[in-house]
Amino acid sequence: MGARAQSLKLYESVAERLKDAIAAGTLRPGERLPSVRQLSARERVSVSTVLQAYLHLESQGLIETRPQSGHYVRERERLRLAEPPVSRPPASATPVTVSDLVSHLYRSSREPRVVQLGTAWPAPELLPTRRLSRELGLLARERQAEGVMYDVPPGSKLLRQQLAKRSLEWGCALGADDFITTSGASEAVHLCLVAAARKGDTIAIESPTYYGTLLAIESLGLKALEIPCHPRHGMELDALEAALERRRVAAVLVVPSFSNPVGSCMPEDRRRRLVELVTAHDVPLIEDDIYGDLHFGPERPRPCKTFDTRGQVMLCGSFSKTIAPGFRVGYVAPGRFRERVELLKFAHTVASPLLTQEAVARFLENGGYDRHLRALRRGLASQVEHVARAVAEHFPQGTRVALPTGGLLLWVQLPPSVDAHALNARALEAGISIAPGSIFSARPDSYRNFIRLSCGQPWTPRIEAAVATLGKIASGLASASRR
Repeated sequence: MGARAQSLKLYESVAERLKDAIAAGTLRPGERLPSVRQLSARERVSVSTVLQAYLHLESQGLIETRPQSGHYVRERERLRLAEPPVSRPPASATPVTVSDLVSHLYRSSREPRVVQLGTAWPAPELLPTRRLSRELGLLARERQAEGVMYDVPPGSKLLRQQLAKRSLEWGCALGADDFITTSGASEAVHLCLVAAARKGDTIAIESPTYYGTLLAIESLGLKALEIPCHPRHGMELDALEAALERRRVAAVLVVPSFSNPVGSCMPEDRRRRLVELVTAHDVPLIEDDIYGDLHFGPERPRPCKTFDTRGQVMLCGSFSKTIAPGFRVGYVAPGRFRERVELLKFAHTVASPLLTQEAVARFLENGGYDRHLRALRRGLASQVEHVARAVAEHFPQGTRVALPTGGLLLWVQLPPSVDAHALNARALEAGISIAPGSIFSARPDSYRNFIRLSCGQPWTPRIEAAVATLGKIASGLASASRR
């Protein structure tokens, strides 16, 4: 039994390394894999182990066997889906009123019978739950009284040290004292908004943008200035520059890596230009990097913070999308606003829980995080592709999809005749939750024929059936409007 378990682990390890090479593009579609004997010698494993690894990859649709020829990386049929156009929001700032619309979404997320295609978080089975629970138990015994006391800002030193080490990989070279821990990225962004703006001020944001950002702007009495967004490249910088020259903006808030809901990823040269732009206008840049670790390609996108020389960028992030949403472990490196943000953190929540911070820190310290990320990214990339293919198959003609290169979200543009709110109402009746497009804008009439779909759930017959049902409902609404 022990030998069998060891053998199983070994072939999965070989398969995982090949998966990484395929995901990174080192092994490309149509390329021949090493022969069984070559790989056996290279990996120093038995021929049977290699055969098991190849069978495992073949069962997942990643490779194929060609008679008398060998094993090849499987050619994937290219998705033929048009992408949505660049958004064109009005050029004026406006108060935000999305709270009522958003409340319907998070209420449905608590219904166990509902298939969750509207929530932007990974399924529990994709997360290192058992490992984190073990770390929490050990920490509770070790820390005892210390573990139930306040951990006042700037927060756990162990976590901040681990964040500093990871920042070297991002290209930032930040120190532990540059970070303040927070209750998720949402609190980090909220603190940065309070530090940078006063009631009535204007915040420049991507359009569409995450509804949580809009709720924060609404709760603080700020105005939103929506900037056009390209489905692949993110915020349109020429439009931002024109806005900064035209009016006073208290801060610019962006999600450069795999934005929510669009999934866009700003190229590095544009990130550099963005930092130069806000620095020239002396406007703080609030960078929400919550999805940065969920890249499908071989390299993590470097944050805008990498190009910051004057403390102008306030870098926010968390482990909610990668390790444990419920732990609420986040962080901010607020640059020249550090002292102000630390005081605001104390005023806002006094402290973040110590044990969850340090459980995450130990996970990072022991090397478990990078191994976990490789598997998580592979899983999410596969799930995004499955959902996109199902949308292409089942949704009405004229549907457009923004295909991301990371994250776990799909931004879907339906034909103009399909109202997303009507689709949402009928989907809920069928036990399916989605996120209608209008909650991603300060203006309730925007994106009425758009929806956001979450790809955070493993692809199962239940998820497949839900996407097919959703497409059928959307097609019915499109047909009804033509009658």
